[in-house]
Amino acid sequence: MTEVFFSIVSPVYRAEKIIPTLVKRIEDSISQITSNYEIILVEDCGPDNSWAAIESIAKTNLRVKGIKLSRNFGQHYAITAGLDQCKGDWIVVMDCDLQDQPEEIINLYAKAKEGFDIVLARRAQRKDGFFKRFFSASFYKTLSYLTGSEQDESVANFGIYNKKVIDAVVTMRESIRYFPTMIKWVGFESAKIDVVHDSREEGESSYDFKKLLKLALEIILAFSDKPLRLMIKIGLIISLVSVIIAIDAIYSWLNGDISVLGYTSIIVSIWLLSGIIISTLGLVGLYVGKTFEGVKNRPIYLIQKKIN
Repeated sequence: MTEVFFSIVSPVYRAEKIIPTLVKRIEDSISQITSNYEIILVEDCGPDNSWAAIESIAKTNLRVKGIKLSRNFGQHYAITAGLDQCKGDWIVVMDCDLQDQPEEIINLYAKAKEGFDIVLARRAQRKDGFFKRFFSASFYKTLSYLTGSEQDESVANFGIYNKKVIDAVVTMRESIRYFPTMIKWVGFESAKIDVVHDSREEGESSYDFKKLLKLALEIILAFSDKPLRLMIKIGLIISLVSVIIAIDAIYSWLNGDISVLGYTSIIVSIWLLSGIIISTLGLVGLYVGKTFEGVKNRPIYLIQKKIN
Protein backbone atom coordinates (compact mmCIF):
# COMPACT_ATOMS: atom_id res chain seq x y z
CA MET A 1 0.00 0.00 0.00
CA THR A 2 1.12 3.56 -0.70
CA GLU A 3 2.21 5.41 2.40
CA VAL A 4 0.12 8.31 3.59
CA PHE A 5 1.57 11.62 2.42
CA PHE A 6 1.99 14.26 5.11
CA SER A 7 2.44 18.01 4.78
CA ILE A 8 3.72 20.00 7.73
CA VAL A 9 3.07 23.73 7.34
CA SER A 10 4.74 26.25 9.63
CA PRO A 11 4.73 30.05 9.35
CA VAL A 12 8.19 31.40 10.18
CA TYR A 13 8.94 34.77 11.74
CA ARG A 14 12.11 35.67 13.61
CA ALA A 15 13.15 32.02 13.93
CA GLU A 16 16.63 32.01 12.39
CA LYS A 17 18.21 30.01 15.25
CA ILE A 18 15.25 27.68 15.72
CA ILE A 19 14.77 26.37 12.17
CA PRO A 20 17.44 23.59 12.20
CA THR A 21 16.03 22.21 15.46
CA LEU A 22 12.46 22.58 14.20
CA VAL A 23 13.16 20.60 11.03
CA LYS A 24 15.09 17.86 12.85
CA ARG A 25 12.39 17.35 15.48
CA ILE A 26 9.64 17.30 12.83
CA GLU A 27 11.56 14.69 10.82
CA ASP A 28 12.29 12.57 13.89
CA SER A 29 8.59 12.57 14.74
CA ILE A 30 7.00 12.18 11.31
CA SER A 31 9.41 9.42 10.26
CA GLN A 32 7.75 7.20 12.87
CA ILE A 33 4.54 7.48 10.84
CA THR A 34 5.68 7.70 7.22
CA SER A 35 8.68 8.37 5.02
CA ASN A 36 6.46 10.26 2.58
CA TYR A 37 6.23 13.86 3.73
CA GLU A 38 7.04 17.50 3.00
CA ILE A 39 7.88 20.34 5.37
CA ILE A 40 6.69 23.73 4.12
CA LEU A 41 8.24 26.71 5.88
CA VAL A 42 6.69 30.07 5.01
CA GLU A 43 8.97 32.96 5.90
CA ASP A 44 6.84 36.03 6.64
CA CYS A 45 9.54 38.57 5.80
CA GLY A 46 10.92 38.90 9.31
CA PRO A 47 13.79 41.20 10.34
CA ASP A 48 16.34 38.38 10.79
CA ASN A 49 17.97 35.84 8.45
CA SER A 50 15.30 33.13 8.71
CA TRP A 51 15.09 32.80 4.93
CA ALA A 52 18.82 32.14 4.67
CA ALA A 53 18.45 29.39 7.27
CA ILE A 54 15.55 27.84 5.30
CA GLU A 55 17.54 27.99 2.05
CA SER A 56 20.55 26.37 3.71
CA ILE A 57 18.52 23.37 4.87
CA ALA A 58 16.42 23.11 1.71
CA LYS A 59 19.53 22.84 -0.49
CA THR A 60 20.49 19.54 1.16
CA ASN A 61 17.02 18.30 2.11
CA LEU A 62 14.52 18.20 -0.74
CA ARG A 63 11.66 17.44 1.66
CA VAL A 64 12.02 20.95 3.06
CA LYS A 65 10.22 23.51 0.91
CA GLY A 66 10.60 27.22 1.49
CA ILE A 67 8.31 30.12 0.63
CA LYS A 68 9.34 33.73 1.22
CA LEU A 69 6.57 36.32 1.17
CA SER A 70 7.23 39.71 -0.40
CA ARG A 71 6.53 41.53 2.88
CA ASN A 72 5.18 40.84 6.34
CA PHE A 73 1.55 39.85 5.76
CA GLY A 74 0.92 38.20 9.14
CA GLN A 75 0.85 34.70 10.61
CA HIS A 76 -2.51 33.58 9.24
CA TYR A 77 -1.71 34.83 5.74
CA ALA A 78 1.55 32.88 5.87
CA ILE A 79 -0.42 29.78 6.89
CA THR A 80 -2.69 30.32 3.88
CA ALA A 81 0.35 30.51 1.58
CA GLY A 82 1.57 27.18 2.92
CA LEU A 83 -1.84 25.53 2.63
CA ASP A 84 -2.16 26.68 -0.98
CA GLN A 85 1.07 24.85 -1.83
CA CYS A 86 0.74 21.66 0.25
CA LYS A 87 -0.18 18.32 -1.32
CA GLY A 88 -0.54 16.03 1.69
CA ASP A 89 -3.34 13.60 2.49
CA TRP A 90 -2.98 14.90 6.04
CA ILE A 91 -1.77 18.40 6.86
CA VAL A 92 -0.21 19.47 10.14
CA VAL A 93 -0.20 23.19 10.95
CA MET A 94 2.13 24.31 13.72
CA ASP A 95 3.99 27.40 14.89
CA CYS A 96 7.74 27.61 14.40
CA ASP A 97 8.72 28.57 17.97
CA LEU A 98 8.62 24.95 19.23
CA GLN A 99 5.97 25.70 21.80
CA ASP A 100 3.97 23.37 19.57
CA GLN A 101 6.03 20.22 20.04
CA PRO A 102 6.56 18.15 16.87
CA GLU A 103 6.56 14.96 18.96
CA GLU A 104 2.81 15.44 19.49
CA ILE A 105 2.13 14.87 15.77
CA ILE A 106 2.16 11.12 16.45
CA ASN A 107 -0.61 11.47 19.05
CA LEU A 108 -2.64 13.78 16.82
CA TYR A 109 -2.52 11.28 13.94
CA ALA A 110 -3.38 8.36 16.23
CA LYS A 111 -6.55 10.22 17.25
CA ALA A 112 -7.35 11.14 13.63
CA LYS A 113 -7.25 7.46 12.65
CA GLU A 114 -10.24 6.91 14.95
CA GLY A 115 -12.35 8.62 12.27
CA PHE A 116 -11.81 12.34 12.78
CA ASP A 117 -11.09 14.81 9.98
CA ILE A 118 -9.72 17.42 12.39
CA VAL A 119 -7.76 16.83 15.58
CA LEU A 120 -6.81 19.97 17.49
CA ALA A 121 -4.05 20.25 20.06
CA ARG A 122 -5.36 21.52 23.39
CA ARG A 123 -2.70 23.19 25.52
CA ALA A 124 -3.69 21.93 28.96
CA GLN A 125 -0.96 23.95 30.68
CA ARG A 126 0.26 26.92 28.69
CA LYS A 127 3.90 27.90 29.18
CA ASP A 128 3.34 31.60 28.51
CA GLY A 129 3.79 34.60 30.74
CA PHE A 130 0.96 35.91 32.94
CA PHE A 131 0.15 38.94 30.79
CA LYS A 132 0.04 36.94 27.54
CA ARG A 133 -2.27 34.37 29.14
CA PHE A 134 -4.47 37.13 30.57
CA PHE A 135 -4.78 39.02 27.30
CA SER A 136 -5.30 35.77 25.40
CA ALA A 137 -8.13 34.70 27.75
CA SER A 138 -9.77 38.14 27.46
CA PHE A 139 -9.39 38.04 23.67
CA TYR A 140 -11.08 34.64 23.31
CA LYS A 141 -13.92 35.45 25.71
CA THR A 142 -14.68 38.67 23.85
CA LEU A 143 -14.40 36.87 20.52
CA SER A 144 -16.76 34.11 21.70
CA TYR A 145 -19.36 36.67 22.76
CA LEU A 146 -19.18 38.86 19.68
CA THR A 147 -19.02 36.03 17.13
CA GLY A 148 -21.67 33.94 18.88
CA SER A 149 -19.48 30.82 18.72
CA GLU A 150 -17.42 28.93 21.27
CA GLN A 151 -13.75 29.92 21.16
CA ASP A 152 -11.33 27.78 23.17
CA GLU A 153 -8.33 29.76 24.41
CA SER A 154 -6.36 26.53 24.90
CA VAL A 155 -6.55 25.74 21.16
CA ALA A 156 -4.63 27.67 18.49
CA ASN A 157 -3.32 26.62 15.06
CA PHE A 158 -1.63 23.37 16.03
CA GLY A 159 -3.51 20.37 14.76
CA ILE A 160 -3.82 17.75 12.05
CA TYR A 161 -6.32 18.19 9.22
CA ASN A 162 -7.60 15.91 6.48
CA LYS A 163 -7.00 17.09 2.92
CA LYS A 164 -10.74 17.67 2.34
CA VAL A 165 -10.80 20.07 5.29
CA ILE A 166 -7.88 22.09 3.96
CA ASP A 167 -9.36 22.01 0.43
CA ALA A 168 -12.47 23.63 1.89
CA VAL A 169 -10.47 26.23 3.82
CA VAL A 170 -8.38 27.33 0.82
CA THR A 171 -11.55 28.07 -1.16
CA MET A 172 -12.27 30.83 1.38
CA ARG A 173 -10.45 33.79 -0.14
CA GLU A 174 -11.67 36.62 2.08
CA SER A 175 -9.09 39.28 2.81
CA ILE A 176 -9.18 38.87 6.60
CA ARG A 177 -7.67 35.55 7.66
CA TYR A 178 -7.93 33.77 11.00
CA PHE A 179 -7.19 30.08 10.67
CA PRO A 180 -8.92 28.68 13.83
CA THR A 181 -12.23 30.41 13.02
CA MET A 182 -12.08 29.26 9.41
CA ILE A 183 -11.51 25.68 10.56
CA LYS A 184 -14.50 25.97 12.89
CA TRP A 185 -16.67 27.35 10.08
CA VAL A 186 -16.04 24.51 7.59
CA GLY A 187 -17.22 21.89 10.09
CA PHE A 188 -16.33 18.18 9.60
CA GLU A 189 -15.74 15.62 12.35
CA SER A 190 -13.36 17.06 14.93
CA ALA A 191 -11.76 16.17 18.23
CA LYS A 192 -9.31 17.67 20.71
CA ILE A 193 -6.52 16.04 22.67
CA ASP A 194 -4.34 17.43 25.43
CA VAL A 195 -0.74 18.06 24.43
CA VAL A 196 2.36 19.25 26.23
CA HIS A 197 2.96 22.94 25.60
CA ASP A 198 6.57 24.05 25.87
CA SER A 199 8.17 27.41 26.54
CA ARG A 200 9.56 29.38 23.62
CA GLU A 201 12.85 28.04 22.30
CA GLU A 202 14.14 31.49 21.39
CA GLY A 203 13.09 35.14 21.69
CA GLU A 204 9.67 36.52 22.56
CA SER A 205 6.24 36.39 20.96
CA SER A 206 5.65 38.92 18.18
CA TYR A 207 2.06 39.35 19.41
CA ASP A 208 2.02 42.34 21.75
CA PHE A 209 -1.15 43.94 23.15
CA LYS A 210 -1.47 46.31 20.17
CA LYS A 211 -1.26 43.47 17.63
CA LEU A 212 -3.69 41.31 19.61
CA LEU A 213 -6.16 44.20 19.75
CA LYS A 214 -5.84 44.78 16.00
CA LEU A 215 -6.27 41.07 15.31
CA ALA A 216 -9.34 40.89 17.55
CA LEU A 217 -10.95 43.88 15.82
CA GLU A 218 -10.33 42.44 12.35
CA ILE A 219 -11.71 39.02 13.31
CA ILE A 220 -14.83 40.49 14.89
CA LEU A 221 -15.48 42.68 11.84
CA ALA A 222 -14.87 39.76 9.47
CA PHE A 223 -16.85 37.06 11.24
CA SER A 224 -19.64 38.84 13.11
CA ASP A 225 -22.25 41.57 12.77
CA LYS A 226 -23.06 41.38 16.49
CA PRO A 227 -21.45 44.79 17.29
CA LEU A 228 -23.96 46.41 14.92
CA ARG A 229 -26.85 44.59 16.59
CA LEU A 230 -25.54 45.60 20.01
CA MET A 231 -25.53 49.27 18.93
CA ILE A 232 -29.15 48.90 17.79
CA LYS A 233 -30.08 47.47 21.20
CA ILE A 234 -28.24 50.28 22.99
CA GLY A 235 -30.02 52.83 20.80
CA LEU A 236 -33.43 51.30 21.57
CA ILE A 237 -32.70 51.23 25.31
CA ILE A 238 -31.61 54.87 25.29
CA SER A 239 -34.70 55.81 23.28
CA LEU A 240 -36.93 54.01 25.79
CA VAL A 241 -35.21 55.71 28.74
CA SER A 242 -35.51 59.07 26.96
CA VAL A 243 -39.26 58.58 26.45
CA ILE A 244 -39.72 57.72 30.14
CA ILE A 245 -37.73 60.80 31.21
CA ALA A 246 -39.67 62.99 28.77
CA ILE A 247 -43.03 61.74 30.10
CA ASP A 248 -41.84 62.37 33.66
CA ALA A 249 -40.63 65.87 32.75
CA ILE A 250 -43.94 66.75 31.04
CA TYR A 251 -45.91 65.42 34.00
CA SER A 252 -43.79 67.48 36.41
CA TRP A 253 -44.20 70.60 34.24
CA LEU A 254 -47.99 70.17 34.12
CA ASN A 255 -48.04 69.95 37.90
CA GLY A 256 -46.00 73.15 38.15
CA ASP A 257 -42.97 71.42 39.65
CA ILE A 258 -40.68 72.68 36.83
CA SER A 259 -40.50 76.30 35.73
CA VAL A 260 -37.14 76.30 33.92
CA LEU A 261 -35.70 73.32 32.06
CA GLY A 262 -32.44 72.09 33.55
CA TYR A 263 -29.29 73.21 31.79
CA THR A 264 -27.24 70.30 33.17
CA SER A 265 -29.62 67.61 31.97
CA ILE A 266 -29.65 69.12 28.46
CA ILE A 267 -25.85 69.24 28.25
CA VAL A 268 -25.49 65.68 29.58
CA SER A 269 -28.09 64.41 27.11
CA ILE A 270 -26.41 66.14 24.17
CA TRP A 271 -22.95 64.80 25.02
CA LEU A 272 -24.22 61.29 25.76
CA LEU A 273 -26.28 60.96 22.61
CA SER A 274 -23.62 62.63 20.45
CA GLY A 275 -21.01 60.18 21.73
CA ILE A 276 -23.28 57.21 20.97
CA ILE A 277 -24.08 58.54 17.48
CA ILE A 278 -20.41 59.13 16.67
CA SER A 279 -19.46 55.67 18.01
CA THR A 280 -22.18 54.05 15.92
CA LEU A 281 -21.09 55.90 12.79
CA GLY A 282 -17.49 54.90 13.49
CA LEU A 283 -18.49 51.24 13.86
CA VAL A 284 -20.47 51.31 10.63
CA GLY A 285 -17.50 53.03 8.99
CA LEU A 286 -15.21 50.16 10.05
CA TYR A 287 -17.54 47.64 8.43
CA VAL A 288 -17.73 49.75 5.28
CA GLY A 289 -13.93 50.04 5.26
CA LYS A 290 -13.47 46.27 5.53
CA THR A 291 -16.03 45.76 2.77
CA PHE A 292 -14.07 48.24 0.64
CA GLU A 293 -10.86 46.26 1.28
CA GLY A 294 -12.63 43.06 0.26
CA VAL A 295 -14.06 44.33 -3.04
CA LYS A 296 -10.59 45.42 -4.18
CA ASN A 297 -9.96 41.72 -4.72
CA ARG A 298 -6.22 42.05 -4.11
CA PRO A 299 -4.11 38.91 -3.61
CA ILE A 300 -4.16 37.59 -0.03
CA TYR A 301 -0.35 37.41 -0.11
CA LEU A 302 2.53 37.71 -2.58
CA ILE A 303 5.40 35.26 -2.91
CA GLN A 304 8.88 36.67 -3.51
CA LYS A 305 10.85 33.41 -3.61
CA LYS A 306 10.33 29.65 -3.46
CA ILE A 307 12.77 26.80 -3.03
CA ASN A 308 12.15 23.08 -3.80
